[in-house]
Order: sequence, then C-alpha cells, then structure tokens
Amino acid sequence: MDEAGQAPPRAVIVISSHVARGTVGNRAAVFALETLGLPVWAVPTVILPWHPGHGRATRIVPPAGDFAALLGDLAAAPWLGEVGAVLSGYLGGPDQAAAVAGLVGAVKARNPRALYLCDPVMGDVGGLYVPEATAAAMRDLLLPLADIASPNRYELEWLAGEALPDNGAVARAALGLGPPTMLVTSAHAMMAGSIGNLLVTGREAVLAEHRAVPKAPNGTGDLFSALFLARLVTGHSEAKALQAATAAVFEVLARAVKRGADELMLETDAQSLAHPMAMVQVRRLVHPADAPSGGPHGGPAGGPEGGRRA
Repeated sequence: MDEAGQAPPRAVIVISSHVARGTVGNRAAVFALETLGLPVWAVPTVILPWHPGHGRATRIVPPAGDFAALLGDLAAAPWLGEVGAVLSGYLGGPDQAAAVAGLVGAVKARNPRALYLCDPVMGDVGGLYVPEATAAAMRDLLLPLADIASPNRYELEWLAGEALPDNGAVARAALGLGPPTMLVTSAHAMMAGSIGNLLVTGREAVLAEHRAVPKAPNGTGDLFSALFLARLVTGHSEAKALQAATAAVFEVLARAVKRGADELMLETDAQSLAHPMAMVQVRRLVHPADAPSGGPHGGPAGGPEGGRRA
C-alpha cells in the first residue's frame, strides 16, 4: 500500500503482435502476465493467423492514424492510474513507434514510478526481419524512454553497430544504449551447450544460463520479457527476476519440445510460469566499470552463484 492506503498500480499495457494460432507476441506476454496475477491492457500492432516462421500468411496492420487514435484514447483513459508498467514488442511499422512513445509518456506522467520495458523485436541470427525504418524508429523513439530493454544479442549488435564477440563487449554495448537495465537474451554462454541471458545495470552484470533446446518453438523472447517484467512489478529484485524468468522459459520450452509441439504450450504449463522448478546456473560477471582496460572482459566475478531453483 502507498501512503494513502491505495494498492500500487499493477496493470500492464502490452503492445505487440497478435496471432490467431500460437504463443508469440501478445499471446505469450498477456498469458504470462495474467498467470502471475497482473491485469493486462492488450494492444495488437499487427494481426496474423500464425507466426511467419510457419509460412506466408495474411498480415493486417492497423492504419497509422487509427492506431495512434486508439493509443491516444488509452492515454486519456480515466483508468490510466491503474497502470504500473508498459511492455512493447513487435511493431507493424515505423509510424507506430511515435504513438507508443506518446502512451508511455502519458503513463509516466500519471505514475512516475511506472516501468517501461522495450523489447526491440527486429531481428535474429540472419539479420533484421523488419524494415530498417521500423528498427530505426524503435532505436530512436522508444529505447530512450525505456527503463528496461530486452534485445537479443543480434539485435544489440545492430543497435550498437558492431560485432559483440564476448560478454564483456555485450555488457559495454548494453550500457552504451541508455536504458538503465538491459536484458540481453542469447548472450554468450559460459557452459558448453547452453544459452545465456545477461542482465546488465549500472551496478552489476549477471548471467543466467540454461541448457540449449534444439528445434525450439518461437515466442521465448516475448515470454521472457513478460515474465521478467511481471516479477519486477510484483516486488522481486532484478537478479531474482532474471533467475525466475530464465527458469520458467527453459522449463516451458523443454516440455513443449519433449511433446513434439510446434508452439509453446503455455495453457498446459502455466504452473511452470508461476513456480518454475528448473535448475539454472547464475553467476555474476565482471562489470565493465570494474574491468581493467585494454582487452575483452566479462568473465566470472567470484564464480557461479547458481545451480539454484528459481
């Protein structure tokens, strides 16, 4: 409760893609947030029958004026004080970024403690999969407003304009982007056959690793961002949120692949989102501010803390 005896704002506005079938974009994020007890205002940036990775299909993008008007209505809504966080992900076009920025500004004006997590969904190993103008709009209009950003390593390389061959380089690039908290998925793992998620703030660099899962369904990045944000909104520390979100995503992913599913099965594995039991390795790395100059850094600082249950 705050000084006036009111419950803190807990609603989350989620702005991302919507698919009719599957668990990516808003379908993954909204389910995760609601499973962890948070009310959600969901805004689709594009509507698809399924994830494009399954094949070409109809793509419906709201007209830019209509999209801006809808977000303007939300910005002026009498219930805006309910909102404690905003999460943005995939955008249907560059014009949407300005509308998202306007809504974020309105939320923060009403509730200065509100969090904004920008997941700059724009690319992967093969490069950008959105038009460069859309990626640039996220970089120029949304990242400067973000309290938290969650690019994957390949998106971070595009944003930083350079290759990032080790976690020291990843951490330095993350700090240079501006958001005070950076979550870099697909960071360099220190254990063979693993995948890392790297949390970088002005004070610490923490790597959470889990075993790589082959032929993974899409949507893990959307799910991870939502779970991390949910944990923060419900009072967890950033390091605890990292550990819990990493464990939950790995658990859901491993279960889906074991069943031979081509999508994450969140409805079946909701318990894994709320109470993950998977083991993840968590270790603190040398922070760029503490690393000696002149070479790559980002190795362990005092060894692993992990092997713990989330």
